[in-house]
Amino acid sequence: MKVAIILNKKIRESDKILKKIESAFNKIDLEYDVLDIDNLKPNYDFVCSIGGDGTVLKATRFYAKHSTPVMGINVGRLGFLSIINPDMIDKLGNIIKNKKYEIKDRIMLQTGNNTAVNDIVIKGHSSIRTSKFNLYINNNLVSEYIADGIIISTPTGSTAYGLSAGGPIIHPDVDAMVIVPICAHTMTARPLVIPPNEIITIKSVDELLDVSCDGQEKISEVKEVSVKKSSYSAKLAFSNVDNFYSILQSKLHWGISPVSDNL
Repeated sequence: MKVAIILNKKIRESDKILKKIESAFNKIDLEYDVLDIDNLKPNYDFVCSIGGDGTVLKATRFYAKHSTPVMGINVGRLGFLSIINPDMIDKLGNIIKNKKYEIKDRIMLQTGNNTAVNDIVIKGHSSIRTSKFNLYINNNLVSEYIADGIIISTPTGSTAYGLSAGGPIIHPDVDAMVIVPICAHTMTARPLVIPPNEIITIKSVDELLDVSCDGQEKISEVKEVSVKKSSYSAKLAFSNVDNFYSILQSKLHWGISPVSDNL
């Protein structure tokens, strides 16, 4: 088994975490290479990503085309996709070698040659003001928006930007896409959950559009954007003790009553 350790040098403490991982892998003779996040290479059986969710997203998009699972080691902030904390690193080698993890296939989105694990965000090129958008699904006009933008999200990304914009939390095992308008100027504009095989098209009414895939890959100044389910799926590796609901609680403090100092 050959493992790639992905290092994001822009993340503080990443070098220190790398040394701990190398020590843990060397103890059990687990073969590995260290790759920079900006210089990824294929032909690995498993990938460990050191950083935050942004590092995991970039690594996952690349390795989805090679069907290689990615496990995130969190040294970022929220770490919703990076579920291995630094205090678990001593056990990481055995988790990988003994396959004490579960690989989750997550749907991805595609627009042109670009893919996204979380979401595709469409805004007017003049982002300082609202824009007019027409939403089509399978070439049928569904809605007209005056809004700051539109988020098209996977269930994985429903806990990211879409959630902040008022969208629903979708269990990642649900096969669906979510359309969330950003600050729409009408009370009837609500998030829309649709089947994954639909073709979504956003057309600009008054200006060119800018597109962002996972907040990382950018497409600038286009007249319309078509989004569909990608033929690739993201392969995220989670330790067996984790499940979606426990991650909601630990990362987002979901369903936890506020603590009063008077109690």
